[in-house]
Amino acid sequence: MTTLYISDLDGTLLTSRERVSAYSIEKLNALIERGMILSFATARSALSAKLALDGLKINAPVVLYNGGLIYNYGTGETLRSVLFTEEEKRYVFSVLKEHGIPPFVFGARRKDRERVAYEVGKENPGIVRYLYRRRGDVRLDPVGSEEELLDGYIFYFKCICPREQLERAWNILKYDERFICIFHQEKYQNDFWMEISPREATKANGVIFLRNYLGCGKVVCFGDTSNDSDMFDVCDEKYAVMNADSWLKEKATGVIGYCEEDGVAKWLEANFHC
Repeated sequence: MTTLYISDLDGTLLTSRERVSAYSIEKLNALIERGMILSFATARSALSAKLALDGLKINAPVVLYNGGLIYNYGTGETLRSVLFTEEEKRYVFSVLKEHGIPPFVFGARRKDRERVAYEVGKENPGIVRYLYRRRGDVRLDPVGSEEELLDGYIFYFKCICPREQLERAWNILKYDERFICIFHQEKYQNDFWMEISPREATKANGVIFLRNYLGCGKVVCFGDTSNDSDMFDVCDEKYAVMNADSWLKEKATGVIGYCEEDGVAKWLEANFHC
């Protein structure tokens, strides 16, 4: 029976430096060469994930934007995307606008050209920090109007604002059955983020797609926090790193080492058998 191993990135496979360690790269690449199928499920984009995983030879399609896209790491092909309808994207934007929240809008004007759009002149300090850390990202698309912002295909809204401001919008959107709305403090900064996706864009649905696409009889996953919970629900075995939220540990098959101490790589080294 073929097994798919799939890991969350931030707080799980990555260290606090937003990178996979040299030790994990060495050990995981050796296991991949022996036939292990390794993927990841993350809120990150393909570009952001590639930078964090530089040197790791991922050999399976991956789950991006918490399930918004399934992406073939080798060919650059999008295998599955979950998009907002025209009505849905305009409703989400209206709620954000009502609360003074300028979003990043992830999508494409053409299906083969991903973009991250934002309105020029509405950058708050959190947005400025985000843009600085991603300077040189070819997806960034500064626009001059709301219509340009919402043009084309959209699969993800990301908002960076003070906590109280985001909470007011979150308390509206989280009850809407059309959407997944995640509110959290960013792992590496003091900023608060809110991320909105269509209801079907979940890590769980991404894992189910990959299981069927790859023909795997078993899936083993690794995670640390709330956006890994639904993935845990659909995997045969699920492992929480030692630094994971306590309630997620209770859902887990077992608890492994800390992300800072290569917990995922060490568990796989001890437990993967050809």
